[in-house]
Amino acid sequence: MALSPARKPAARHRASAAHEALAGPAPTGKPGREPYNHERWLIAKMMRVAGHPPVRFRLWNDDVVEPEGREARFTLWLMDPRALYALVANPNLAFRDLYISGQLVVEGDLAQLTETLCQSIRTARQRWPRWLGALWRTQSQRPGHVDGERASLDHHASPGSRFYELWLDQAAMQFTCAYYERPENSLEQAQLAKLEHICRKLRLKPGMSVVEAGCGWGGLSRYMARHYGARVYAYSRSREQTQYARAEARKQGLDHLITYVNDDYLNIHGHYDAFVSVGLLEQLGQNHYAQLSDLIKCCLNPRGLALLHSIGRNRPMAMNTWIEDRIFSGACPPSIGQFIEICEHNDFSVLDVENLRLHYAQTLGHWLERFDRHRETITAMYNEQVTRSWQLYLAGLIAGFRSGSLQLFQVVFSHSNNNDIPYSRQDLYVFPATPEGL
Repeated sequence: MALSPARKPAARHRASAAHEALAGPAPTGKPGREPYNHERWLIAKMMRVAGHPPVRFRLWNDDVVEPEGREARFTLWLMDPRALYALVANPNLAFRDLYISGQLVVEGDLAQLTETLCQSIRTARQRWPRWLGALWRTQSQRPGHVDGERASLDHHASPGSRFYELWLDQAAMQFTCAYYERPENSLEQAQLAKLEHICRKLRLKPGMSVVEAGCGWGGLSRYMARHYGARVYAYSRSREQTQYARAEARKQGLDHLITYVNDDYLNIHGHYDAFVSVGLLEQLGQNHYAQLSDLIKCCLNPRGLALLHSIGRNRPMAMNTWIEDRIFSGACPPSIGQFIEICEHNDFSVLDVENLRLHYAQTLGHWLERFDRHRETITAMYNEQVTRSWQLYLAGLIAGFRSGSLQLFQVVFSHSNNNDIPYSRQDLYVFPATPEGL
């Protein structure tokens, strides 16, 4: 997401409660003109096409358009007629841009609204004529960039460590899905449990060598070194993340076990007992899967295990246009079939597949709650548009995982002739992965 210079928002808003979108009274000032009859008709038509979601519209002159045949749970404020026409022309993209600019104000829980709209439109699409479905796909999706991984990594690293420290977990600063053994676990407990869960799946032991492709802020590599005595080589293209990770390793007395490399993962060399990548695959694009497969084949020892952790989809499809253009350039989450292509390319044996979809929905809920608590600080650091972009991004992903349009896959595999593998998964659950005392 590009960080633009600060500019005055189009409408005033109050700070939200946890998990709630920015909302507020109608903007003060001179009321707008009366809406035309065809504008009311456009709203009614748009709601019919969307499956009659429980949404009311409050217009620029304070008139209200109620939903047909049901009680409203959410209110959308349109600040001027141009916002309505933009929304009708391309609802998928315009909703997000109007929200960010302040021309559309949401009253109600933003994550619940996006989930409700997703589910309503998904049901309604089954009754759409073919031309309307084709138009929606054209407006809402496009293929990811061929070199998406490079753009996405730079994009996500740009806000800086201080930005992420405000709302990620304090234990390991993980910007990936946590693992909730119990629904009541805190974010810190769940993120450390995720790291433990990964280490168990890799069957780590003291002295083993591990290479990590795309290490983020270095939390997993520090966990593997501290708790398993592993020798870790962690690659990141972000200079800031590499510097942060090195400083943390020195501070925690782990730098003798960890080598952080500021370089492209394609330049990984050497041989290792384990290969792990968390949150990289959804940024690559399918054109790079064969390269990744070849890399793993070359660097993984004969008895080694590999684990890939990635956002995924139920079927191959392009990413949402707004996320592609505004937030996550080049993102292209794979279907499970595309995921397995990596294994098939070099005759790897798939040992374990786990879907943590609901865990990611809960992780994002914790992130959004913390983000909302710090929204004034974040706005002061950047601007209102950046704050709104991230709120909507997190809320939209919550909706995606809750509705089932997004998945979270963890896949473990090895060389096909590796017989040094456990006969069951029982060893993964011999004792809780969630740390006590947090």
